[in-house]
Amino acid sequence: MSLKAVLFDFNGVIINDESIHEILLEEVLIEENLLLKSGEFRYFGLGRSDRACFQDLLRDRGRFVSDDYIHHLVNRKAEKYYHYLQTLEVLPIYADSVEFLGKLHELGIKMAIVTGAILPEVTIVLERSNLANYFELLVTGEDITESKPAPDGYLLALEGLRKCYPDWHLQPNECLVIEDTYVGIMASKQAGIPVLGVAHTYPLHFMQRWADWAMDSFADVEWERLEQFFNTTTVVTEA
Repeated sequence: MSLKAVLFDFNGVIINDESIHEILLEEVLIEENLLLKSGEFRYFGLGRSDRACFQDLLRDRGRFVSDDYIHHLVNRKAEKYYHYLQTLEVLPIYADSVEFLGKLHELGIKMAIVTGAILPEVTIVLERSNLANYFELLVTGEDITESKPAPDGYLLALEGLRKCYPDWHLQPNECLVIEDTYVGIMASKQAGIPVLGVAHTYPLHFMQRWADWAMDSFADVEWERLEQFFNTTTVVTEA
């Protein structure tokens, strides 16, 4: 067995934009004559798709709306996100994640993104950050019906990579997920994929409790421990 693929969450793992999403969610809700209460973004939003977030927030307010209406809200927030990013000269990409992606690429390990964010939000960030070429596959909010903690996104990524590399007969334990939230970690575990938690959003001791491994940042990846687990023969030289 060897490590063949790494599946990344996006918001809070590749880009440090969770606070941006909270601001924009609040703006959309205000336009709907609703207020975002303290702690609601972390409860309803972190690690989950905007569709699931809006559905549960509105349901919590006693509002049951159509799928078309939810789609409208998601698109409004996505437009706000696009325009917000245009105001930023430099996107808040985690600097050490870029180095980490480069090392995985050198090793020949395939990479994919599995996120509840919609495709236009992901592509604008990857293109502006010159990261798009690293990823073989993008599984985004449009591709799934059940948001994390359901395993749907990770199972779709496995299926997609199997189609790309049929000779591999890729198994869940030949992959690694990198997540920053509890719901994301639960999704990966339900898909049967080992998970590395990065403490970008929750404290390290939470990551240690939830994930198979934990780190403060990508600079702290324990390559030897990962290599031992996946029984690889590749030696990674730290810069």
